[in-house]
Formats: sequence, C-alpha cells, structure tokens
Amino acid sequence: MSMEMQYGSSVTEFQQLWGSLTNQFNRLYNDPKVSLLMKTRMGQYLSSHPFLALTVLLFSTMAALPVGLFLTFALVVIIISGVGFIFFVVFLLFVGALPLLCVLFGLALFSILVSSICIVFYVTISNILNHYYPHLTKGGEVHRKENGCETSTVKEKQ
Repeated sequence: MSMEMQYGSSVTEFQQLWGSLTNQFNRLYNDPKVSLLMKTRMGQYLSSHPFLALTVLLFSTMAALPVGLFLTFALVVIIISGVGFIFFVVFLLFVGALPLLCVLFGLALFSILVSSICIVFYVTISNILNHYYPHLTKGGEVHRKENGCETSTVKEKQ
C-alpha cells in the first residue's frame, strides 16, 4: 500500500510540474516579442520542426558560455596589450633618453673643459703680456705711443 501511495504522489507531483511548465511555455509563447518571432518565416519553420528548434535552442544556450568567455578573454587581452603598449613605449623612450642624457652630459663636460682651457689661456696670455709688455696696457686700457709715424687720418681727428 505504501508503494501505491508513493506512486500516486509522484504522479501528482509530475502532473503539477507539467502544468507549471505548460503555463510558463504559454506565457512565453504569448509574449509579444516571441509572437513576433513566431510570425516570421524562420519561426514558422522552427514551429513545424520541433527537433530542429530544440537543437537550435540547446546550441544557442550551450554556446553562450564559451562565446562569453572568449569575448571576456578578448577584452582582457585588448586591455593588457594597451597597457603593455604604453609600458613598451615608455620603456623605448627611456632607452632613447639614456643615450641623449649621456651625450648631453658629455657635451656639458666638454663645454666646461673648453671654457676652462680658454680662461686659463686668456689669464696666462694676459699675465705674460702684462709682465713682458707693461707699456701696452695701463689700467686695462691699451695706450698708443704718439710719435711721428702716425697716419694723417689720426692727425685730422685731433
């Protein structure tokens, strides 16, 4: 008797489940978007071929996850490549800037060296001239000896 009760309760549960599924299918079928799709040529064809409709439904639901994962992967790859490209460009600029800085540093040292040499020559030549030829400079000004060898233009100015 208990077996018959279990069988009877499982049948009623199945009937309730079937009624609930039928109710949901009817609600889905009466949806305006679905009814619009079912009025098309493809909807009518799938309605007349339920095995093909089930196959399309299963394929589309099962393909959603791999397609979604692939699109997520593609988006992540695009973002990473964008960020990686920025890092690569910064790295290339850094690599290009190092030789530039080295050249500029070398030019600065060369400029300091040449300026120092020129100043040393200037001071040395100035001191030699002051020591051996003091009559040429007096107080930093160059004086000419006035003698009879002056040109006529100099005399005209006076």
